[in-house]
Amino acid sequence: MEDCLHHGSLINIVFSWTLEELLNENLFKFQVPKIPRTFSSTNDYMNSFMPALVEETHTDLYSSLLSVPQASFCEIRTMEISKDFNRPYDLSYQFTLKNITDEVYGVGKYVPETGDLIAFTNIRPRSVSDLSRIGSYCHIGYIFGSKDEFNDEFPVLLSKEMQNNFDSRRNNAQKLYAVFLVNMTTNIRIWNALNSEMEGSNINIIKKVLQPYSMMEQSCHTCLSRENLGRSNSRVQNIIKPQNLNKYQEDAVLSCLHMNKCLHNDPVKLIWGPPGTGKTKTVASMLFCLLKLKIRTVTCAPTNTAVLAVASRLHTIAKDSLEHGSYGLGDIVLFGNSERMKIDSYKGLGEVFLDNRVDDLLKCLSPMTGWKNSLESMIKLLKYPQEQYDLYKNNVNEDDENVISLEEFAKENYSHVKNAYWSYKERSKNDCPMTLEEFVKKKYSYIVEQYDIFKEDKKLSVGMNMEQFLRQRFCFFGGKLKSFMKMLCTHLPTCFLPIKVAMKIFRVLELQKSLEVSMTQTKPKQVLQACDDGNDGKDIFGWFGWLSLEKEEFLQTLCFLCEAISSKLPKVTSRYGISQLCLKNACILFCTVSSSTKLYIEGMKEVEFLVIDEAAQLKECESTIPLQLLGLKRCVLIGDEKQLPAMVKSKIADKAEFGRSLFERLAMLKYKKHMLNLQYRMHPSISRFPSKEFYGGQLSDANIVREITYNKRFLEGKMFGPYSFINISKGKEQSNHDHSWKNVIEAAAISEIIGRLKNEFVRTRNNVSIGIISPYKAQVNEIQEKVKQYMISDPHFTVNVRSVDGFQGGEEDIIIISSVRSNLGGNVGFLSDRRRANVSITRARHCLWIVGNATTLTNSNSVWRRVVDDAMKRNCFHNADEDKKLNHVIEDALFEFELLDDSASAFNKLSIRDMSETYAFTSKPLTSWRPANNISKNGDSMLQR
Repeated sequence: MEDCLHHGSLINIVFSWTLEELLNENLFKFQVPKIPRTFSSTNDYMNSFMPALVEETHTDLYSSLLSVPQASFCEIRTMEISKDFNRPYDLSYQFTLKNITDEVYGVGKYVPETGDLIAFTNIRPRSVSDLSRIGSYCHIGYIFGSKDEFNDEFPVLLSKEMQNNFDSRRNNAQKLYAVFLVNMTTNIRIWNALNSEMEGSNINIIKKVLQPYSMMEQSCHTCLSRENLGRSNSRVQNIIKPQNLNKYQEDAVLSCLHMNKCLHNDPVKLIWGPPGTGKTKTVASMLFCLLKLKIRTVTCAPTNTAVLAVASRLHTIAKDSLEHGSYGLGDIVLFGNSERMKIDSYKGLGEVFLDNRVDDLLKCLSPMTGWKNSLESMIKLLKYPQEQYDLYKNNVNEDDENVISLEEFAKENYSHVKNAYWSYKERSKNDCPMTLEEFVKKKYSYIVEQYDIFKEDKKLSVGMNMEQFLRQRFCFFGGKLKSFMKMLCTHLPTCFLPIKVAMKIFRVLELQKSLEVSMTQTKPKQVLQACDDGNDGKDIFGWFGWLSLEKEEFLQTLCFLCEAISSKLPKVTSRYGISQLCLKNACILFCTVSSSTKLYIEGMKEVEFLVIDEAAQLKECESTIPLQLLGLKRCVLIGDEKQLPAMVKSKIADKAEFGRSLFERLAMLKYKKHMLNLQYRMHPSISRFPSKEFYGGQLSDANIVREITYNKRFLEGKMFGPYSFINISKGKEQSNHDHSWKNVIEAAAISEIIGRLKNEFVRTRNNVSIGIISPYKAQVNEIQEKVKQYMISDPHFTVNVRSVDGFQGGEEDIIIISSVRSNLGGNVGFLSDRRRANVSITRARHCLWIVGNATTLTNSNSVWRRVVDDAMKRNCFHNADEDKKLNHVIEDALFEFELLDDSASAFNKLSIRDMSETYAFTSKPLTSWRPANNISKNGDSMLQR
């Protein structure tokens, strides 16, 4: 739930727009000034982004309303004014859904989420015009919490227009629908950051990036003497030595860590990572150093995919370096939306994922079934075996009624549940509110799980003799202790579990294993005889073959752990409390840039370092969210402004430079960039052009890609070599109903090439991954249809077809680019974008084959003209019609295309004539028509991107 939903917020600005204004694409056409490169003050800086943010939000809504017929929706059963919120804040409401099981969770149905902006309508809109017709209405609402937080009722803020008309409609039998429009979470977080409305925010770093830094990269003799510098270098080099970094990567890590020793130099560092230069490896190695040096750091990126890539790499490095199992991983926390992150697809990453960590620690810290209860039970068993057995005999025949109820269990152990229950009863309007037991079962499943464990613990096997009792109890408590101790070592931050205590845990586990072995090898008759001889129970464990010293050490160590761990750990048993404990005390935290807002909580420890990966793909205004973290002193931006920037939907906001990143702006201001020069991905034939065209020839090839055998196996089929331009001069582009372009001739040719690669794979059984890239959605769909026969799941032969944007950050063995455009005028639309071209060309490891119309691309006078020229100069240019099989496929596709084209033309002519004849006999005018609003000057639609 957002804390800053008040008057003047972004939501209230949205609420102020009428439906007519929402559908006005040019509402802010002349009201969004260009964002400058330098700023006179922090207020000037923050305010400069707001008009573009409002415009981008408006465009999001505008696009969503145009697509409202395809939008997800649900029917509302009840809506009432909430008791929990009062003026002067916005009046809030809560609603429930109708037939949630049948209606909502079916295919394509909608369940509201926190941050969703929804349209309340009295009809299911089939078109955007339905929202404004007589008898219908459309009002905007904002979901600011989840149904789980509010007992299956969705909390929502409504526009004032709906508030004013709500009472009359509430008693109306008319249906009410909630239609999903957009999720506002990220935009609201940006707005709050720009207004410095986050708890504990500071603007120290932001003050430093307003202008070019005057002392940039100067040596600071005050902070870094030669002696201290050498000592610092030596320590860091020892830490990163196992990572086998190259000179450029190692220098990048050292330069970033030196920042922490100096208070005078620029607090922002730029690491420039062109494609394939080991950027992720470099970042993970730097984070490993920060972890070892105990420097509290937040690492974030624009997307979950980018965050997971770095977190996974650090987890691997950390795990390989740990000396004692998983002890130390508690200092690393990854948090975010578990459904979107798909943690299970990353091996081992669940060990540091916050949701998993909270689940495990809830079990460990449970008062009656957790680690302390098990440890104390084991101590009592070892100290007083006869007494424990007597208690067992006295209780074994008692009824199960003596076991406390779930209600009593919750009251005694989870005070936060009791408080939540009374809060629920106060606001509940039901005549028969839930009992506490029902409330716990519905809202706190983890407590029910702990209660079930508690009951199982109380159920002992009936009729055990002392020998059976001792064996059963020791193994039972021992099994739980082993599980809990491993959980504590994995998940607790080391500040709560120092190495001295951890070593005692490992010793306990060793002793426990040894004692278990001795116990299982002892003959039962020996123990029974000891009991029959009148043994008081104190020395009974000796008859299990236990050494007295070993038993005493085990017992003393258990007592030590009970005291040592208890004295360090705060008493928290709620999911929220444990979550905050982990976030506040971790050393390295991973999240998306937007999610870093969750670190603005009371009591959060200061952050020293901020690392933003893929920083060139991040809008600068979004970077203001983590840049204001409490205590932040240093920031490292890693990215490549030569690749695709953040997506901006609004042409008005895009023209205002809204998509520009902080990384790019600082590079424009001549901030020094530490470049990673050595690339490990592309065969030299592939890297030659992008190095010269985009990186000034500074990109070098690592030895591994220079080896003759690097792509030998991909040339056995005598295809087109490692780098080729395949010219298809026949056919022409087509525009579909979404104003996206496709080229069926290119798609057919690519399908033939994939077929050949498949045959080569069957012959040689050499593993191969293929990526097919096109800038247009329509062509992606066309190619997917053509090659779907080859996309059957086979881990050794994979084919992925995606847009350029979808491939950023990815790589494959073979990349095939479909340029699509084929016309006499050389019109290539946004294909001419240099950054889009760079991303396309730099995805391949072994082979890059570009399929396109050379004449069109040459006439475009864009970067693609130089691509064609380069291929010709290097004898890498191939005419498709000179390949007999390929030419045959092209001719067949061309014939089919022309046949369909002629049929479509005839149909269109007939349709127009028929319509003319029809309307000649009616007085009604033709329905007014206007082209789609998202078409740019070069003929491309924003939706294509």
